Amino acid sequence: MYLHLMCRKQSRKTKSGLLFYFLIKSPMATFQCLSSSHSHYKNCNTSFVDFRFKRSSYVVRCGRESCSNQDYSCVERDERRRLRILIAGGGIGGLVLALAAKHRGYDVKVFEKDLSAVRGEGRHRGPIQLLSSALAVLQVIDGTVAKQIMEAGCVTGDRINGVADGVSGKWFIKFNLLSHAMKRGLPVTSVICRMALQDILLNAVGLDIVRNKSKVVDFMQDSNKVTVILEDGQHYDGDVLVGADGIWSKVRSKLFGQEEPKYSDYTCYSGLANFVPPYIDTIGYRVFLGLNQYFVASDVGKGKMQWYAENLKSLNAAGKKKRLLNLYGHWCKEVVELISETQEDMILRRDIYDRDMIYTWGIGRVTLLGDAAHPMQPNLGQGGCMAIEDCYQLILELDKFVSSGLDFQQSNGISTMLRRYERKRMFRISTVHAASRMASKSLTAYRPYVEFGSGPLSVIYAVTEYIIPKDNQTLSSCGTSFSTIFHAAIHDLDDGWPWIWVEEEQKNLNSCYLPWPHPCFEISPVLEE
Repeated sequence: MYLHLMCRKQSRKTKSGLLFYFLIKSPMATFQCLSSSHSHYKNCNTSFVDFRFKRSSYVVRCGRESCSNQDYSCVERDERRRLRILIAGGGIGGLVLALAAKHRGYDVKVFEKDLSAVRGEGRHRGPIQLLSSALAVLQVIDGTVAKQIMEAGCVTGDRINGVADGVSGKWFIKFNLLSHAMKRGLPVTSVICRMALQDILLNAVGLDIVRNKSKVVDFMQDSNKVTVILEDGQHYDGDVLVGADGIWSKVRSKLFGQEEPKYSDYTCYSGLANFVPPYIDTIGYRVFLGLNQYFVASDVGKGKMQWYAENLKSLNAAGKKKRLLNLYGHWCKEVVELISETQEDMILRRDIYDRDMIYTWGIGRVTLLGDAAHPMQPNLGQGGCMAIEDCYQLILELDKFVSSGLDFQQSNGISTMLRRYERKRMFRISTVHAASRMASKSLTAYRPYVEFGSGPLSVIYAVTEYIIPKDNQTLSSCGTSFSTIFHAAIHDLDDGWPWIWVEEEQKNLNSCYLPWPHPCFEISPVLEE
């Protein structure tokens, strides 16, 4: 290693020279620069170090960098090599993105207004369904965490899943989720309590990254950075801001103005029952349909069943169980049993909202994901899965940007990368969002057993019956529509990896490889329609 030492005062030359000689004698040196007003460490893994004594300050050159106690630009540039990601919201989407960013060495901060809500929200709100696509993404991001999630959840894809009539209990359609997943080497569809899922993710990300009592209320951005402003007045700078703060997103409202979510006209009641039904070994997940209401029941393991009931009749907070039994008491015994076996204090109520699709999720250095970008009604069980997929597509684009070597301070490069992420997600999200709305709309005209007669609709019913035959010459036209939409979302969209990521991006998914082109393009008349 070469040493060049130039001093303005001869008396300092010998002392400084001896000091620096011992400091950098090793070919791989660590230099500690100390002055009366500053101290910092600089690791130099180079074969050339140039120390210059200039008045009272040292100037250190390691390769092409230089820094002094008056100008720390080289230290700042070294820190700038770590992409700084700010995430508003510590829900499922925010935590999955933070986990992926953490493993890549990015400087990531998550701002959550209330960690108790993250840990406790959704305790009885109904299970979250993790389809094969979402589980495969989690495997790629962190195999250990994915294993913990699958162990904490309950596999439902290894049994019968489908849609049935609420009154009779007869099946409209059954889904074979097991063979689809096994054929493609994907994890099998599971359900998990939201609280358990978020707790696993929070522990994996770490409380050093997730900041509690930190609600993002505003942000500012310029050509060099984006700054979030917290409710308590604190400011944090970053290169990218991701709004993952849910359907009531502050980031979204600051981007595009205040717009109220749309009430779906449905109210959801969810419950957790210590109950093991006799069909537990053969049925995993079932949707029961009725006029203006439906009921979803799922095994969640450990001797428990979770369910949620949606209907157009809002109930008072008091006496929820009694009123639900009045609404669903004439339904099949599977539904009535679950409600009866659920304690009153284990039943929660919430109104269902969503938003119209928007086709740009961000501006400049800011973007959105999950419910902040595209909140969906829960009837297809796709909201959480779409948020997880968003995280993977976004982290792919972030990786590409960092690999390109572009300066993080150049906002054009950041903006281009974020808009590319949004474009790549738009078709899939739009399809699932529309299907979720269509599924709810189909229930408002549900007709459970329409007998053929001589009325004006008889021809339509007869044609539909010919295309989709039902037992006993009876037909539930809207039930069939719901089932078809549900089937498309579960099968074609879950298996359709090429719809999500182009072929070179699939190389990262070694455990989840799918052939291209995907056969769903050829055998799915439902989606073509």
